[in-house]
Amino acid sequence: MTTIEVALRDPRTCVSEQVWEREVRLIMRDYEMDRELAERTFGQTIAYLVTSAEKPDIPMGPTAAVDKGVHSFVLDTPRYWDFCMQHAGTYLHHVPHLPEERAGQPMVLFDTIHAIRAAGFTVDDQLWGAQGAECHQCHACCSDSPYKK
Repeated sequence: MTTIEVALRDPRTCVSEQVWEREVRLIMRDYEMDRELAERTFGQTIAYLVTSAEKPDIPMGPTAAVDKGVHSFVLDTPRYWDFCMQHAGTYLHHVPHLPEERAGQPMVLFDTIHAIRAAGFTVDDQLWGAQGAECHQCHACCSDSPYKK
């Protein structure tokens, strides 16, 4: 059996210090989180978005906990736009589905977590596991296409 080592990546290196601080403060304000949880949330948001940009063919979606960071970042459009151009070369759309639109589509949480780890990011088990199997899907930065295993 061959072991493949993946270099560990720090989500903080994917955005400037100014963007990191701004987004953490916005998450704290909008979701009444303490700094520690807001930083964890934004870190997982960045890991998820970078991985989604690098692996557009893998169906992915965040948990509700991580989606708070995604929503906060998307709403800060100038900084989110710059991030998208830097990491994906295109705008990463976020189009949440209603429950009836997701009916019959398999959950993608396992594949998302696996892809983030394979991309070299640490996965915060509380933010990804506490929500159970429920996850959201979106368009472009994740996937809105049916996924068959």
